[in-house]
Amino acid sequence: MTRARWRLAVDTGGTFTDCVARAPDGSVRRVKVLSSGALRAAIAAVDGPKLRIAPAPPDGADLRGFRVRRVGADTGTRAREVLAQRGDALQLDGDLDGAHVGDTVALDCGEEAPLVAARLITGSRAGAPLPPLELRLATTRGTNALLERAGDDVALFITRGFADLLIISDQQRPDIFARRIERAAPLYRDVVEVDERLDAAGAVVRPFDERARQALRSSAGALVQRGVRSAAVALAHAYRDDRHERAVAEILREAGFSHVSCSSQVAPLIKLLDRAETTLVNAYLARVVGGFLDAVARGIGGEGRDDGDGALQVMTSAGGLRRGASYQPKDSLLSGPAGGVVGAADAGARSGFAQVLSFDMGGTSTDVARWAGRPELRYQQRVGDARLRSPMLAIETVAAGGGSICAYQHGELRVGPDSAGADPGPACYGAGGPLTVTDVNLLLGRLSPRRFGVPVQVEAARAALRALQRDIDARAGSGAAARDDEHDEDDDDDAGALCEGLLALADERMADAIRRVSLRRGYDPADHTLVAFGGAGPQHACGVADRLGIDRVIVPADAGLLSAVGLSCAALERVVERQVLAPLDDDPRELTATLREADARARTLLAAELPGDEAITSRALLALRYRGQDSSLDVEVDATQALDAAALRQRFETRHQALFGHRPEGREVEVDSLRVIARGGAAPAIGSEAATSDTPM
Repeated sequence: MTRARWRLAVDTGGTFTDCVARAPDGSVRRVKVLSSGALRAAIAAVDGPKLRIAPAPPDGADLRGFRVRRVGADTGTRAREVLAQRGDALQLDGDLDGAHVGDTVALDCGEEAPLVAARLITGSRAGAPLPPLELRLATTRGTNALLERAGDDVALFITRGFADLLIISDQQRPDIFARRIERAAPLYRDVVEVDERLDAAGAVVRPFDERARQALRSSAGALVQRGVRSAAVALAHAYRDDRHERAVAEILREAGFSHVSCSSQVAPLIKLLDRAETTLVNAYLARVVGGFLDAVARGIGGEGRDDGDGALQVMTSAGGLRRGASYQPKDSLLSGPAGGVVGAADAGARSGFAQVLSFDMGGTSTDVARWAGRPELRYQQRVGDARLRSPMLAIETVAAGGGSICAYQHGELRVGPDSAGADPGPACYGAGGPLTVTDVNLLLGRLSPRRFGVPVQVEAARAALRALQRDIDARAGSGAAARDDEHDEDDDDDAGALCEGLLALADERMADAIRRVSLRRGYDPADHTLVAFGGAGPQHACGVADRLGIDRVIVPADAGLLSAVGLSCAALERVVERQVLAPLDDDPRELTATLREADARARTLLAAELPGDEAITSRALLALRYRGQDSSLDVEVDATQALDAAALRQRFETRHQALFGHRPEGREVEVDSLRVIARGGAAPAIGSEAATSDTPM
């Protein structure tokens, strides 16, 4: 990395995109934009094609080439281009139809939000090349596509006889009391059976011969003709030997598939169902996440993610960075929240607290996690209708954020799970949105319009609250007179009580999420420090802490941008996994050799992504369980030392006792799998030197 490069860390969330940056001269800059890629401002003055906007653009930003349109205007209203800009004054290429003082306008340049943030930070006008930079990126693009089922058309290729595996799944009932089970349709569009089979040891039972290959070519060609270009390949026991999966992938690429995900590379562990589901998610998100990353990579001056200079690094769900070229879509689902956990751990460490509970309340949801010197990992996660197996931080998410909609349904007040998102956003954004937690905070005086990142309208929020009060009166059958703009002090008292009740509901939902990562895992929340961040976290920190008995709260200097700050100080990581499935008391020399091979492999992979000759550290985990159990517990080991079976058994049983309250006697312990996490390239957090007085943007 040359000294002339900018360092940018950008977290693209569901509502906002946050960016912190260090300029080549060492100065720190910050910006927050909507994740739609548009900027919002209010018209402060209008004189024909000349506008003044508030808040003013960030210092040094060049808005030339941006297009301006009125928010909420008819679709036929013409957008105007910014020809010149000086501070908050814009010169457009013509009159903005119907523009009046107080109107809200949106400005965009047709690029992804991370690139818009980079332009504002570096002062680059739309269409001009960005200066040399390193971009660390987190995104919820894949998560949103999965939740909205807006991924690619995918074909699943699976061993003959298992075509309905993902429909049968594990036969768990989503609602045990429902008479009629409603299951979501699988993510794939088509399923193709491949005539091959390996046994549990990886030996060939049914060869993938020329007849089977020709049948596959025919099926693949027909799918390509119908527009299917993404494939997921999951063959039985391919984690033991991937020869058949590699042969299938080669045929599919020759047939015209643009993306092929193989289970032996995506999730090389036992259990065909888990591998197939994870591989399917990876293929389903390939175009959405891959296209997004390619667009960002091209925008910062590369030819795509395969550009070899390492300018683009992307956050994984496990809390580490990977080069854009080696990034897999299935690793993106907790990308943004993971950056926040790393940032919270850094803030806690700099304040002298090793045990922290991260509390990240954003616009759409709240993410919480526990950090006690090391990250807590989990290996299975359900996101929407999909389940996948991949290392990720143990983060709990609850649909309660600043944009969570406040409503009265089925005789009770509710906060979330629906969100107003970035467009139209909360009612106070002035774009016709519903009442949200942000509006409630604004009406209670807990939010300063002057210091908010986008223009807010108090009257719009008040009107949305009155609409909720009318809905409650009507549904409750109270016979109350219709509420209108004429009200008395009793109306104000009712409105205040309603707002306080909505906040209490939001606080309790978030506190319960923290209980799930602490109290329900045997840890007392009161022994931890709450690190509150996100756009709304500090507003709710004391209410949440009171419910948990926590008496220490940290609000970092960059609380609204902490996920981006966490990105800036994260390390590059590569994870290598090996399936073991052997008794712990077997000859430990073979297990030691496997562990050292995995450690060497992880270090080699990471070294190829690190600039220069940077130091690499590794962390090795053995997944141990009692024989006959399905789930396992991680025990950390030293990959450079010979393994001691007796010591490992004692550590495992001690942890099992602490977590579950009992220790089965005489049960054999087995090694399910092992993982090695190699780390390197960490840097000091941008903006961590001291608190600053930057003007909010």
